[in-house]
Amino acid sequence: MKRIWPVFLVVALLAGAGLRDGVDHWVARTVLPPLIVDSSVELRDRKGELLRAYTVADGLWRLPVSRTDVDARYIDMLLAYEDKRFWQHGGVDLRALTRSALQALWHGRIVSGGSTLSMQVARLLENGGTGAWAGKLRQMRVALALERRAGKAAILDLYLQLAPFGGNIEGVRAASLSYFGKEPARLNPAQAALLVALPQSPETRRPDRHPQAALAARQRVMQRALQNGVLKPEDITAAAYDPVPHQRRSFPALAPHAADHARARMPDRQRLTLTLDAGLQARLEDLADLSLRGKSERLSIAILVADHRSGEILASVGSRRYAPGRGQGFIDMTQALRSPGSTLKPLVYGLGFDQGLIHPDTLINDRPVAFGAYAPQNFDGHFRGEIKVSRALQKSLNIPVVLLTEEIGPGRLMAALRRSGAEPVIPGGKPGLAVALGGIGITLHDLVQLYAGLANSGKAVQLHIETQETENSARIVSRSAAWQVGHILSGLVPPDGAPRNHLAYKTGTSYGHRDAWAVGYDGGHVIGVWIGRPEGTPVPGAFGGDLAAPVLFEAFQRLKPMLDPLPPPPPETLILGTADLPQPLQRFRGRHAVFADAPDAPKLAFPPDGARLALDGAGLTIKLRDGAPPFTVLADGAAVLTGQYGRQINIGPVGNGFVNLAVIDAKGRSDQVQLQIE
Repeated sequence: MKRIWPVFLVVALLAGAGLRDGVDHWVARTVLPPLIVDSSVELRDRKGELLRAYTVADGLWRLPVSRTDVDARYIDMLLAYEDKRFWQHGGVDLRALTRSALQALWHGRIVSGGSTLSMQVARLLENGGTGAWAGKLRQMRVALALERRAGKAAILDLYLQLAPFGGNIEGVRAASLSYFGKEPARLNPAQAALLVALPQSPETRRPDRHPQAALAARQRVMQRALQNGVLKPEDITAAAYDPVPHQRRSFPALAPHAADHARARMPDRQRLTLTLDAGLQARLEDLADLSLRGKSERLSIAILVADHRSGEILASVGSRRYAPGRGQGFIDMTQALRSPGSTLKPLVYGLGFDQGLIHPDTLINDRPVAFGAYAPQNFDGHFRGEIKVSRALQKSLNIPVVLLTEEIGPGRLMAALRRSGAEPVIPGGKPGLAVALGGIGITLHDLVQLYAGLANSGKAVQLHIETQETENSARIVSRSAAWQVGHILSGLVPPDGAPRNHLAYKTGTSYGHRDAWAVGYDGGHVIGVWIGRPEGTPVPGAFGGDLAAPVLFEAFQRLKPMLDPLPPPPPETLILGTADLPQPLQRFRGRHAVFADAPDAPKLAFPPDGARLALDGAGLTIKLRDGAPPFTVLADGAAVLTGQYGRQINIGPVGNGFVNLAVIDAKGRSDQVQLQIE
């Protein structure tokens, strides 16, 4: 008998060694599922705050997360409740399995599970079941292999990403944002306990559907954590005043258009950081919706905010709301080509300053004029006669800016626009004088970029929403010209109710009232606003000054409490009154001297300038000398007769009071007189 025991022991040891080697070989041959987890693409703002996340391919919210992103007490409670020997076992906890089996035999049902976190991760990776022995055996095999090939830390990170939390929520980070609206690094004990409890039965414990079950499960987790020394009694007491959430929160969806563009440009990036400010973006999206409340559902709006010193875009609102409907909310109107109306006029004047054609105090003649078949009119149909250049820009008169454009050349205007970084589209391909009045297509982004350059002492600024973009160092206009433009625009009267804060701004309304614009800047930032219909149909009664300008001023107030002052004039700036200017700068005449007293220009021979006539309601007859017919006659800026070939013309009654009478010939030359009719 004594000889048998040593033999039995040797056989037992050999059998155990063989079994161990067999298990090792069995584990080593395990084919593991992919350990790379598909997680939601997310975009963050300049401070790291989440702007927007996208669901993964199967519609799940599964945000990237690791143990360093989660509150340490959550990890401690998770291990205390789910797998307190996690750091000691090799993937399978034999003690827990034995206890579970004995309890099941005693009670005739499963009382407690024996699965480790490693086994749970194995099940989640393979989307396997929880009850069948074949499934359990597979989980053990994969868990053992995971422990050997991936390690504890990676297994814990996989659990944090894959654990189910009800509905289409997977992973502790997605759950924390959905149920509590915050990152899991800032969980309190009650919140952490609920997130520990949910994955065990995610659908029956969902707090938004089964709050009592969720509350009971949270309490069990906290009691276990108290027993294991993870929590203190005061944590349990405080939790009683912390209700479970009764609804899920929406995931952040700020700057949806900008996020879509960034994701399309970098489809291989899992996480993108933009220059946007999440808080400002939210405030301006609210402003966009508020500004159009009570107005037609077909209207949309776009707002773009940038720091013109760095070119960083701080907020980008592409539509009224990111939703289908008559307002076509999925269209990003910061990138849509539209007619800019009068918003290009400051650039024309800046180029005129640089070419020595004008000075802010130069007098320019706002009188009827024609360039062949093109006879521009002011928006209100009236003419002001001689007016300072600065006032002509502030009043946004059309004729002076067209005269300047004719002198500068539309090609040079387009070249300057392209130097700013803009990519305008010209109907017909060749620029004409109508470019100065908005006869091109341009985006809000490019228009804001132009104004950023004017605000940046005339040096182009490359606007960007992602970091480290190419710098644009081209010069649009000189420092002094840029200062003069800004100084003139800062003298504009603000909209009713807006603060008189000397914001340099310009409004614009495109032909047919299709687009309402307002763009403005101070010493640090530039903002552009567009309002209209995305399909380009007219908006009756829409004016940039009425619709877009109030939004512009409100946007600046939501950006910061006070404006940054505009810079002082550069030392080379010529600051003189009209009488003190050099003779060529006192009055603008241009190389072609459109209003020059040419010998054959039309002249009003009767009545003479300053005449006082008693007509008693009778018609007025005028007499012309020189000029090339046909003639057009205007009274107070409005055409009363056209196509006249005679030189003695009865224009009918013109009403009592002061009347400005003008005549234009076929070559665009004109003459005018001021009368008093009694």
